[in-house]
Amino acid sequence: MSEGPDILGCMRDSFVDAGDVTLFVRELGQRSEKPSLVVMHGGPDVGHGYLLPGFEPLARDHHVVLFDFRGCGRSSRGLSDDELQPEYVVRDTHRLIERLNLGQVDLLGFSTGGRAAIGFVDKHPEQVRRLVLASTSAYPSADNAPYLANWDEYHRRQRVENQAHGALRNSTLFVWDLDLAPAYLKLLNSLGTDLGDWSEERAIKGLTHPWFHGDPENILRTFNKPILILHGEYDMGFPVQLAHRLHTAVPSDLIVIPNTAHMSHFEKPELWSNHIRGFLA
Repeated sequence: MSEGPDILGCMRDSFVDAGDVTLFVRELGQRSEKPSLVVMHGGPDVGHGYLLPGFEPLARDHHVVLFDFRGCGRSSRGLSDDELQPEYVVRDTHRLIERLNLGQVDLLGFSTGGRAAIGFVDKHPEQVRRLVLASTSAYPSADNAPYLANWDEYHRRQRVENQAHGALRNSTLFVWDLDLAPAYLKLLNSLGTDLGDWSEERAIKGLTHPWFHGDPENILRTFNKPILILHGEYDMGFPVQLAHRLHTAVPSDLIVIPNTAHMSHFEKPELWSNHIRGFLA
């Protein structure tokens, strides 16, 4: 493990050997008697950098570990299709926790990372104390459609995105307050335009394995530890009705953050992080 600079004593970058890949890791805050919070990002396209606004407030009193999935960001790139599979992301996360000697952790999965987190607690429930599912869904993507079909504002924003030919990078869909959309787009662009080795086309062609196997509700009930479902009221990636559906099916806490969309951590970072802080206490 090669260490990067210690930024103000609270942010540390490193590259961690996970066996067949090297993972770029960013640690925020200081280790303490509290379990570390390990974060599985979404996409997977870019790395974890777009999530930092939501975790910087939490890092004032928690140790937060973020990393780029294999094939994303600054982790190992140029991998074959066979190596770019969800089961390896789960394995990488397991190895990362062991390499950093974190012991039992709290786990947060954001967006697609929520599906990865469900896969993780299915395979390694003993490594996780509490689970946060943020801006995500346990259900197939096709289940989104009925909730979006008659949503006029969604279709209006989708037309704006289409007319921009990708230049807006879903910023007007993923941020509810359009005054904040330019700042979110600026953050994305600062991370680069390279979308990594994973692609939507691979998923469409059936080249990507499922993020978990079996019934997600049963997986989470079997996990049988505290679960927080954290969702934006106007999420256009995974409509909030899916969060209510999972909350009804699985013992959990549900918090819906008003007047935010998919990137509620960006729109209301202090409120978002405080909800996580309260749940982990």
